[in-house]
Amino acid sequence: MNRKMSRKLAIDLVMTVLMLVAMASLITGNTIHELLGVSMFILFIVHNFLNRRWYQTVLTGKNNVLRVLNTAVNLLLLVTMAVLMVSAVPISRAIFAFIPINNGMIVRQIHVLAAYWGFILIAVHLGMHWRMILNAVRRITGITGTSRIRTIAVRVLAVLIVVYGVQASFDRNVGSKLIFYYTFDYLDVDESTLGFFIDYLSIMGIYICGTYYALKFVQKREEAKAFKEQLR
Repeated sequence: MNRKMSRKLAIDLVMTVLMLVAMASLITGNTIHELLGVSMFILFIVHNFLNRRWYQTVLTGKNNVLRVLNTAVNLLLLVTMAVLMVSAVPISRAIFAFIPINNGMIVRQIHVLAAYWGFILIAVHLGMHWRMILNAVRRITGITGTSRIRTIAVRVLAVLIVVYGVQASFDRNVGSKLIFYYTFDYLDVDESTLGFFIDYLSIMGIYICGTYYALKFVQKREEAKAFKEQLR
């Protein structure tokens, strides 16, 4: 992996961490939440600048299932992040509090809606690039070759994460926050910070694993189709 790709990957991972911590606004407090949001917005701009060539090629070249899905996810993420950042300004109580905008409950709900869809789309985006991330981890750790035992262990772990993530999704009422039907959360004095991040990492794991294995299936079908066409 070259230096440019490593830089892009590092920015993606930092943005993911910022998004994850920003979801814990009731734990971190509003000021830290807003600082995290601004930092993520700056990195999002940098991310798009480094990937500006993608916008020049989005309407060119041959389309296939993988390319269409990648384009759709990227554009949805772009729109969602834009809505998230714009809706953050009128409800700000710290960084942008000086801006005299009358904020209502509807704006807060839009912000939460965009935040949760952005959270899921980031996970899907990671899932679409998970093979690249795994290759980077292998290079860093010096892992070479394949191991059946390691593969089975990783797949069992993935299943456990998904199962726990589904349960955490219900416990955290994630579904209601994705359909604009949401009653705001209140700080639970018994809330465990570690428990919060385990829950949300598991929820993210649903979409990372689902996307990764779904794309593997699609890719195998595409390769089989191309092979059959070559035999004709």
